[in-house]
Amino acid sequence: MTVEEDTTVIEATEREMAEVAAGMIEATAADEVSEIDAEDDYELPADRFLNRELSWLDFNARVLALAEDPGTPLLERAKFLAIFASNLDEFYMVRVAGLKRRLKAGLPVRGGDRSPLRHQLEMITERAADLVTRHAACFGDEVRPKLAAESIELVSWKELNAPEQGRLRTYFREQVFPVLTPLAVDPAHPFPYISSRSLNLAVALRYPGDDSPELFARVKVPNNVPRFVTVQNDGRGIRFLPVEELIANHLNQLFPGMQILEWHLFRVTRNAELEVDEDRDEDLLQALERELAQRRFGPPVRLEVAASISDHVLDLLVRELDMDSHDVLRVPGILDLSSLWQVFGECDRDDLKDRPFVPATHPHLSDGEVPRSVFNRLRESDILVHHPYHSFSTSVQRFIEQAAADPHVLAIKQTLYRTSGDSPIVDALVDAAAAGKQVVVLVEVKARFDEVANIAWARTLERAGCHVVYGLVGLKTHCKTALVVRQEGNQIRRYCHIGTGNYHPKTARLYEDFGMLTADPEVGADVTDLFNVLTGYSRQTTYRRLLVAPHGVRKGLIERIEEQARIAREGGEALVQFKVNSLVDEQTIDALYKASQDGVKVDLVIRGMCSLRPGVPGLSENIRVRSIVGRFLEHSRIFRFGPGPDAEYWMGSADLMHRNLDRRVEALVRVTMPSGREEMRNVLELSMGDTTEGWDLDGDGLWHRNVGAPGRPQTHLQAALLRRVIGKRS
Repeated sequence: MTVEEDTTVIEATEREMAEVAAGMIEATAADEVSEIDAEDDYELPADRFLNRELSWLDFNARVLALAEDPGTPLLERAKFLAIFASNLDEFYMVRVAGLKRRLKAGLPVRGGDRSPLRHQLEMITERAADLVTRHAACFGDEVRPKLAAESIELVSWKELNAPEQGRLRTYFREQVFPVLTPLAVDPAHPFPYISSRSLNLAVALRYPGDDSPELFARVKVPNNVPRFVTVQNDGRGIRFLPVEELIANHLNQLFPGMQILEWHLFRVTRNAELEVDEDRDEDLLQALERELAQRRFGPPVRLEVAASISDHVLDLLVRELDMDSHDVLRVPGILDLSSLWQVFGECDRDDLKDRPFVPATHPHLSDGEVPRSVFNRLRESDILVHHPYHSFSTSVQRFIEQAAADPHVLAIKQTLYRTSGDSPIVDALVDAAAAGKQVVVLVEVKARFDEVANIAWARTLERAGCHVVYGLVGLKTHCKTALVVRQEGNQIRRYCHIGTGNYHPKTARLYEDFGMLTADPEVGADVTDLFNVLTGYSRQTTYRRLLVAPHGVRKGLIERIEEQARIAREGGEALVQFKVNSLVDEQTIDALYKASQDGVKVDLVIRGMCSLRPGVPGLSENIRVRSIVGRFLEHSRIFRFGPGPDAEYWMGSADLMHRNLDRRVEALVRVTMPSGREEMRNVLELSMGDTTEGWDLDGDGLWHRNVGAPGRPQTHLQAALLRRVIGKRS
């Protein structure tokens, strides 16, 4: 974790965790296979694509490996266990839910590896079960005992002494009991609706007497009380009791006069996809609010149960929830370890966490201790900032805030995909509108799991007098762009920011992203044209220094890959380097395969899903794929074409997925300033360095961790960048 600018530790909230997890999964089950047109003179085998769902699970396995690594600080290991759990939740809510919906509808669409849908679901179930077992073992056998050795304990009811049990009985009676609702299941009481990701107790009970039939009831664990109840928090340590144990040991108060036979914890995950007909619905906000109200009623896609659950109780749950047995995951130990974020946040033990750091102000945005006007500085040259190493608040946020306060600024236009709950960016836009500036904000209200927050932001901005638009019908607006129009004497000058990450001050300290600030007239003209497309009826598809999806990104990237292939065929040195979150677009992969066959060296830094098979003789022997997972979420998308000083460098919002290239508005910008090109070159080359720690993919789809050899120290990319940008303070 990083720290606030005043060096206080960020305590990750559940909302921030959801944003991190959303950034990690970044995949929609609506993706379809793009058109594949393999030319006859290239040898491209039918099995050249890896399964994307298994590739995503492999990514989450790399997250889990950080939790398993004894070299990771102990509370950071707990954090990675929480991230793994949240990621897997979203994977089922989105990816698995989409596959199940297609299977039920009889749709024949398959992934690039051509696996039938049912077979994919079977493979997912098997792989997920293995990972869940590893996850539980890591916590139960490694992290939990080590936390206890550091006086951070998760205890059971039986481990509490009499005074502690007495205090918790009072807490239960006053804080928990009033919000509990036991629900019987019998002919007069149908099986209750189980909301997605809620914790529930399945209780078997009967009236006193051996001849009474067994009855069933459900008790929902309330989500408005802490998951882990603090038993002790003093100088001697901190102890937590899972709230479900507190409830279970007071079931006699919920069912007085009944005999409790057994209780088991269970959890249901439901389909979270929204279906909005933008051609039918005249008011997108109202349509989204209607769908959001129905989201919790989506069909179930996963049932998690405690490993100790009895067969007859499990059979009842499977039957009443109308689920298949292969949708059940038996979890050893505690369910829903995403709650370990609470432990991470409440334990004030810096010695068990990553060392905090203060992001640096970019040297071109300060004169010693005196901050400079962003506009004055940008008239001298472009600036490339690299978060979280460079401060978001003293660069991008300052850019928007200075624009809002500057009397010479006439207009501000900005896209908002995700932002924080107390966003200074939104505050600045509201202030700008109040000052009489023209403010145009494109709020993407369809940003998954941020729909409610973005609808609220949209209405706040509208009430402040901003012009708010919701993008183009049928497309999500994912580009990260801001435009400031300023009167300077007798001329109008345009200033822009184009980034790889959201305008989100909190995740800017957790996500690795690039952003370019510029006063370049061509970029300003391009961004102006792009906003005219987003807000009006312009159909422009070509730009000067931008590549814009859905029309230009795939085409522009493939053209540049093919140019490197031409250079290689003619005997020249050719290089393609990409750093993206996901690579599953078949057309792009085929272009890379063909380039490899022509002799182009291809380096790919892929954080998450990768459907390309590297290192296959005759197909991809010139391609290397590496994944880097660490303290920060690797999130930037950068592209290099060519090995020398004339190489082209691009950066922006687009991953190499069908949804990004075909169904989103994405923007890449060509980076031309020497310092920015050098920064991107260093990141790409360090990422692929032989001594850089990471995971390397082989042609069979297996990831191998590169941990180095004795006598050859390994370098971690993020630690190296912290030292270089911020210095020894990190």
